Amino acid sequence: MKQVTISNKFITLMVLDYGATIQKLLVKGNDGNYTNVVVGYNHPSRYRLDDNILGASVGRYAGRISKGGFELDKERFHLYQEDGVHLHGGKEGFHQKYWTIDEVSTEDNPFIKLSYKSKHLEEGYPGNLTVSVTYRLMNNALQIIYEGTTDRSTVINLTNHSYFKLDSNPYIDECELQLNCPYRLETNEDLLPTGDIIPVRKSEFDFLLPKKIGVQRLDTIFIKDIGNEKVAELHSNTSGISMKVYTNQPAIVIYTSQDFPGICFETQNYPDAPNQPDFPKSVLRPGDIYNNISIFKFDIKQ
Repeated sequence: MKQVTISNKFITLMVLDYGATIQKLLVKGNDGNYTNVVVGYNHPSRYRLDDNILGASVGRYAGRISKGGFELDKERFHLYQEDGVHLHGGKEGFHQKYWTIDEVSTEDNPFIKLSYKSKHLEEGYPGNLTVSVTYRLMNNALQIIYEGTTDRSTVINLTNHSYFKLDSNPYIDECELQLNCPYRLETNEDLLPTGDIIPVRKSEFDFLLPKKIGVQRLDTIFIKDIGNEKVAELHSNTSGISMKVYTNQPAIVIYTSQDFPGICFETQNYPDAPNQPDFPKSVLRPGDIYNNISIFKFDIKQ
């Protein structure tokens, strides 16, 4: 397993080739000390035993797909499923693959670029798909760019699965969360979208104004406010660190673990879009380029 580190005067980033995983993301405070703002393991080998997908790149399709697969161009494709649900790319998704480290730059706006080639019918998906992820440090922000090309029509939905934790507290209940998301996708008992879009205002999912996360645990698909690239903000009064999330994707899945403190901001397309004709299209055609750009910007407040 290979590990690469890049840094600028605000941030130090450590990435593993296994799962194209963010192992550590160290943010410098006003006092000169660093806070690791993601949950992770100190020893890279531990990630091979990880069931939480800590910091990894998820694909070929992030989130859940129903019906044991999908139909594309009048052909049925069967995907690996457990209890009728296909999750995060299948039995061995992209988070369990070794990616190739293509390029590392330590110059201005340092970056790491990794790639993975997914063969036709891997996990049941059509097309030979080539994907890449570029982690770039831009002053006090981390930019993540996922790209993909295919030789045959397929579906794609990539995201990063880092659990953020902005302080040393043993919980995230006191952190304040704000989401520029006026709607969410309704889900059934299997957490699959029903197809219905529900307003969040005056519900337990209303984070339109900042409020403490509290004891509520989330596994929720929020729909981004149209025309607003900023989709979320997380703030810790303990450390004074704030994180703003920007994305070109239509949705963000907010997930908080039941087992440890941390919160995922999975910027992506709608889960189960291949089976929901009214959802944003998830199909990638030959000659087109899949593009998911997200930015995680950090600020330190006194």
